[in-house]
Amino acid sequence: MNMPLRWDLVTPDQLGSMLDDVDPPEAWYLDDLAECTGKVLARSGNGDLVFVGRSLDSMFDLLGGALQGTGRVVSRLPVSFDWWDGVDPWNVPRARELAADIGITPASLARRERPVTFVDVVYQGSTFTTLFKLLDDWIAEERETWPVIRRKLRFVGVTSRTKTSPNTWRWQQHAEWTRRLPASAVVNVSLHRHVWSYFGDVQTKLTLSYQLHRWREYLREAKRDERTREALAEAVHLVSLGRTKEVRRMIARGIDGEPALSEPWLRTLFRQLSA
Repeated sequence: MNMPLRWDLVTPDQLGSMLDDVDPPEAWYLDDLAECTGKVLARSGNGDLVFVGRSLDSMFDLLGGALQGTGRVVSRLPVSFDWWDGVDPWNVPRARELAADIGITPASLARRERPVTFVDVVYQGSTFTTLFKLLDDWIAEERETWPVIRRKLRFVGVTSRTKTSPNTWRWQQHAEWTRRLPASAVVNVSLHRHVWSYFGDVQTKLTLSYQLHRWREYLREAKRDERTREALAEAVHLVSLGRTKEVRRMIARGIDGEPALSEPWLRTLFRQLSA
């Protein structure tokens, strides 16, 4: 099965003349994005990062450049759920096929060495709730061992930064499914609210929305209008920035001070990004 089309920006071979006469927009959010990216890495629990949907495409692109040579890869799960009713039963097979295409199945989860860490912007957590239910039902249907798999699943929510207080509303405290995972498996990283809103609400994306009921309609389509060309230039620019020493070190500074830096896997990654 083919995944919905999004250009390969790390080893681009499909762009042709798409970027002719298009200047990349200024990455005005770079400082905040790099810091947030470092903290997402640090709080991933040494998991393989899987970006859900389109909202954090810019973080995916930045890491595509920054992680070259580290032995780590990032993936995308191109699904989008309607917050009010999750996934129609008719679309469950499609969602499973997409997950299987990036190596996520109940059997693989039970046998993999590192966790899978899903990453997405979060408001109330409905996408993660739907995704967990999809996986939970699938695991039960396949009769795989939940006590093993529960330690292979992690969720990192990128939230809009607010003033913290004892009364701060935290989405994971109101989602019952999070209690079925280890306490450290569901964590948040805050991002400046303007940057969070830009990625989640405003930014032009390279693909149509990944709503499952429309999935086959645009499986191999790519938008080619002027705004998409500008978005493509922005994405290519972020991959290039991620390859630079300056930005890799900015990401490393986001890692510095995180508790997980005491663990060998993160110390190694920190050294690689700081070089």
